[in-house]
Amino acid sequence: MYKLISATPSPYARKVRIALAEKGLPFELLTEVPWDATTSLPRHNPLEKLPVLLLPDGGSVYESSYILQWLELKHPKTPLLPAEVDGILAARRLEVLCDGICDAMVLTFFERQRSEGASAPWLARQRRKIDGGLAEIARLVGEREFAVGDRFSLGDIAAGTVVGYLAVRFQELPWRDTHPNLAVLSDRLEKRPSFQASVPFAQTITDRVV
Repeated sequence: MYKLISATPSPYARKVRIALAEKGLPFELLTEVPWDATTSLPRHNPLEKLPVLLLPDGGSVYESSYILQWLELKHPKTPLLPAEVDGILAARRLEVLCDGICDAMVLTFFERQRSEGASAPWLARQRRKIDGGLAEIARLVGEREFAVGDRFSLGDIAAGTVVGYLAVRFQELPWRDTHPNLAVLSDRLEKRPSFQASVPFAQTITDRVV
């Protein structure tokens, strides 16, 4: 059985949790605080980032996009990418946007923790990335039932996890008002068992990070 090192708020880990569930692959969830000295990440990923998928043979696969590609190739049943090239590229583009927005939210979170005060220009730059990325996801998704094509895919996982992460790190952003089509998509996705089983929430970081 696979094991997945995850953190409760992580949208990157949530993508993998959803993919594993949608593919019907059993796994053990190992929840850690990656910023604390107690984390096991250095033993499994030289970059000390999660998620990390631990394999039955003792190996590991890390970085969410690579894990998702690995799972797609190793477990092609219940595919999470469209069959055609254009659909694959469209789903991957949504994942790039998702990861970029989440990166900006993580940078914002830690910048706000600085004891000497946050940099206003830095925060403004990250906010532009968040706003621009969300607008582009909303444009690409449009009013369709699914983010890409006519069935659930990586595109839906990407769009759903990024707006889910907003509730953890950026509650002040009125994205439901500015992008009502994403609100409709999110509400529909959050009814899926894979999403219900992976709702993100904040953790307490014990060690000093910044």
